[in-house]
Amino acid sequence: MTPAAVSYAQTSTDAAPVQGQESSLMVIKQRTGLSELDTPAAVSVVDGDELRRASAQVNLSENLGGVPGLQIQNRQNYAQDLQLSVRGFGSRSMYGVRGVRLYVDGIPATMPDGQGQTSNIDINSVGKVEVLRGPYSALYGNASGGVVNIDSETGSQPTTLEAGTYFGSYGSWRNSVKASGATGDGTQAGDVNYTISGSRFTTHGFRDHSGTQKSLGNGKLGVRLDDVSTLTLMFNSVSVDANDPGGLTEEEYKANPRQSPRGDNFNTRKSLDQTQVGLRYQREMSENDQLTLTTWHGERHTTQYQSIPYGTQQLATYPGGVIVLERKYQGVDTRWKHDGQLGSVPVTLIGGLDYETMTERRQGFQNYNTVNGVNQFGEKGEQRRNEKNTMWNLDPYLQTSWQLTPKWTLDAGLRYSTVNFDSTDYYITSVNGDDSGSARYHKLLPMGSVNYAVTDAWNLYASAGRGFETPTINELSYRSTSGTQTGLNLGLKPATSDTFELGSKTRIGYGLLTAAVFQTNTDNELVVDSSSGGRAVYKNAGETRRRGLELGFDQQFAMDWHLKLAWTLLDATYRNETCNAKNVCTPAGNRLPGIARNMGYASLAYAPESGWHAGADIRYMSDIQANDANDAQAPSYAVTSLNSGYRFNWSQWSLDLFGRVDNLFDREYVGSVIVNEGNNRYYEPAPGRNWGGGATVTYQF
Repeated sequence: MTPAAVSYAQTSTDAAPVQGQESSLMVIKQRTGLSELDTPAAVSVVDGDELRRASAQVNLSENLGGVPGLQIQNRQNYAQDLQLSVRGFGSRSMYGVRGVRLYVDGIPATMPDGQGQTSNIDINSVGKVEVLRGPYSALYGNASGGVVNIDSETGSQPTTLEAGTYFGSYGSWRNSVKASGATGDGTQAGDVNYTISGSRFTTHGFRDHSGTQKSLGNGKLGVRLDDVSTLTLMFNSVSVDANDPGGLTEEEYKANPRQSPRGDNFNTRKSLDQTQVGLRYQREMSENDQLTLTTWHGERHTTQYQSIPYGTQQLATYPGGVIVLERKYQGVDTRWKHDGQLGSVPVTLIGGLDYETMTERRQGFQNYNTVNGVNQFGEKGEQRRNEKNTMWNLDPYLQTSWQLTPKWTLDAGLRYSTVNFDSTDYYITSVNGDDSGSARYHKLLPMGSVNYAVTDAWNLYASAGRGFETPTINELSYRSTSGTQTGLNLGLKPATSDTFELGSKTRIGYGLLTAAVFQTNTDNELVVDSSSGGRAVYKNAGETRRRGLELGFDQQFAMDWHLKLAWTLLDATYRNETCNAKNVCTPAGNRLPGIARNMGYASLAYAPESGWHAGADIRYMSDIQANDANDAQAPSYAVTSLNSGYRFNWSQWSLDLFGRVDNLFDREYVGSVIVNEGNNRYYEPAPGRNWGGGATVTYQF
């Protein structure tokens, strides 16, 4: 696999596989996708139909629990996005996704600084989700934990129209439409394929002050230009207006897990509007050479109101309680692939250059206006911050795959990552100095793996690689939560991770049994130093270690039955004593907060093409430490879900009706934690027993 694999595997319409054993480089036909069996890495592929089956189709967390090593939790807070981590990387994120590289149709949903978000993912049109864990993820640049690639459906004949609806607890509604189709089979000049989808979601929310409205559109249009080239246009737009209920202390959680005391007082909320467009050109330059050029541009506007106390906002150096961000981002990824031979050994060589930029205008305002001597919170007041931040990365990469013998394959790759950050401060007063600054980071990221095919259905592999994770713009922004220390936190260093992994993959009938053991040693781990008053300050924690075991079993049997099992054991600890600015020290051996030591998942589904269908699943999560001191934690829990429905098929029409119950036994538990929250407001409660139902009607011309 190459650094660009995520962005081109799903679009390689006519590329032939490497001769001999199926290539781990994924240079394969579009409908084949990434091979779970033959890729020498920990890989899971989830089909889009599986994501949508009897679900609300709002969050990725609904049906991705069966991926080993992936901890994905719904915060019940659409102002902060999902909490997603891979092998423990990303668990510290206050909002959005950190430490994991995200792609949607080959376009990064992760900015050059490493901060990503899932709000623009349209589950209604997902073709598949690929989750890559371990050393291979180093070849994608600024991420240490892994890669999540979302590939939209590619339209095909016949033309299909679809409309769906979902309704559930807490006033939740989702309505969606989708159209897909194609002219021709994609092999002739002028052939076109398309998929266009749109949805609208509203909810009052499980917690007080957590209502949300979300509109989402996604489209993909492909054109066969001639016998050797294709052009694909991708479009995506999302708009979110969400209240922010915030975290709770242990006492508040036990008294009333649905309350939002600060959300009501400060009218905390977030609005987001993002639109992006991408274009991919692919050309077969010769029988053995292929060129792929991908480019994209997007704009994102965010306004967020935070629960900052009045007294704190009065500090001369404090940036206020309202954040206004305007971001423009773009990039281009150019890749060349060559298939050849060195003597009698088939060799694939892939090289490319990835360039991404982001320009951000960040402003801060007071979260109140004073009218007749009374402070009215929840209204934008005087400006307290004004800066322009720019970030870019330039990453050349190279990878080879050698088919040494019919059973042995060697892969090796390099990526040289350069990340540059510049900030220009326009808010300068007599008591608030110039906080401008810049930083640049470089790292050579090597990776290698060897794969041995014991049989056609059983592969063993070993791999090693180095990961690289720079501070994000948000992590560089603050040096203290009180605002007494101004200027950027340019003392932060990037974290570097070395991962070693052994794995086994066995095809059993129509199923796959996978196992992986790994160890990741991280130097200069970026962790939350303190978090309060709406801001988080980060530090380098020295050395940490993650080691674990991932087991997965995915089996289809008796035609219409599907069994899925997954277990993850992850031991993530500090390897040296780490002290914060207040000289409070975390001893070596303490667990990294936000990470479950054990995760388990089991599901059984009966899913025929028509008639009754049903399913059940159970998810287990062990206790999660909420802070570095390990003296606050979210207890372990297990929750069960049931669903059932009926699918009618009449000629060109189909109607799928379903209902579901989540948290069947009405367990009270914490769904996610806010790591190292300075006011001990660590807990984000999950709902008790809740229900939902929906219908999807489809017509094929």
